[in-house]
Amino acid sequence: MEFTDWHRLLGITLTDFFTDTAYTVELEKDLSMKKQFLDVVIIERKEGRMPDELPDGFENMAKHNLISYKSFRESFDDWSADELIGHFVNYRKQVSPSLKKLLPKEDFRLYAVCTMFPAKLTKQVTFKPVTEGVYDLRWGVRDIRIIVTSQISKEKRNAMWLMFSAVRDSVGYGVSHYRGKLDEMSSAINRLLLRYRTERIIDMPYTIEDFRKEIKQDALKMMTPEEVVKAFPAEEIFGAFPAEERLRGLPAEERLRGLSAEEIRAYLKKLPKKATPAKKKGTKNKKSA
Repeated sequence: MEFTDWHRLLGITLTDFFTDTAYTVELEKDLSMKKQFLDVVIIERKEGRMPDELPDGFENMAKHNLISYKSFRESFDDWSADELIGHFVNYRKQVSPSLKKLLPKEDFRLYAVCTMFPAKLTKQVTFKPVTEGVYDLRWGVRDIRIIVTSQISKEKRNAMWLMFSAVRDSVGYGVSHYRGKLDEMSSAINRLLLRYRTERIIDMPYTIEDFRKEIKQDALKMMTPEEVVKAFPAEEIFGAFPAEERLRGLPAEERLRGLSAEEIRAYLKKLPKKATPAKKKGTKNKKSA
C-alpha cells in the first residue's frame, strides 16, 4: 500500500514521542524484494529511559512492536489482519540470528492503529475491550491490539492519538496538549492540520499559531469578567490600559483617594495658571442720575 502523508505524519509523531527513550522507531520497513512496507516498527533499545507515560494501548509493549496504521479513509479488515501477520513473520525472520534460531514470539507485539472503529471485523472475530478505544482480538494464533483514535479518551497521555482522531474537539485537545521534542514536529503538526482542512475532513486552523489564537478566543468568550480578573495579576491588567482609561468615570474623590493634602497642593501649584482677562481702558461705571 502506498505510504501516504497520513502514515508519514503518524510515523513522525511516534518518532518524536519515543525520542530520548529506550525505544527507537523505524518507518517504511522494507520486508521483501517487492514493495511491501510495514508502516511503523518501535524497537526497544538496550539503553535509555522509559517514557514518562505511555498513551492508552501501549502499556503492553514488547521488544519489537509492529504497527499497521489506517487513516480515516481506510478500514482495518480481515485482509489487513492477514497482512500484519505476514509482516510479523517476515520481520521476525529478518531480526532473528537465523531461521533455526528465531527470537521468541513473546518479543513481538502487533498493533493496528485506526481512525475509525473496524465494525466489519467484529462480525468475524470477538473484540475484547481493554479501555476506552482500545481492544484486543485473536487472529489465528496471534493477538492484535486495536487502538481506535476517534474513541480514545481525552487525557494528556493520549494527545498523540487524539491528533489523528479526525474529531475536531479531540484533534484540538491533542494539538494543545502534545509536547514535541524534535525540531520538525512543529511543522509536522502544521501539515497535519492542513491535511484535515484541505481534505475537508474537519475545519481546522492552518497552523499551530492560528489554533492557539482560536483556543484563546474561545476560552475568553466563555469566561466572565470576574474569571478574567482572577486569571491575570492586577498589574498586568492595569498595565494594558493608559492612566486616562483606568481613571475614566471615577469621581474626583476616588481619583484623589490615597493622596495627602500636601501632595494635592503641590500638584495644583504645578498646574499652569489661567490668565486673568484684562479690563477695557476708558470705561467707568456711571451712576444713574
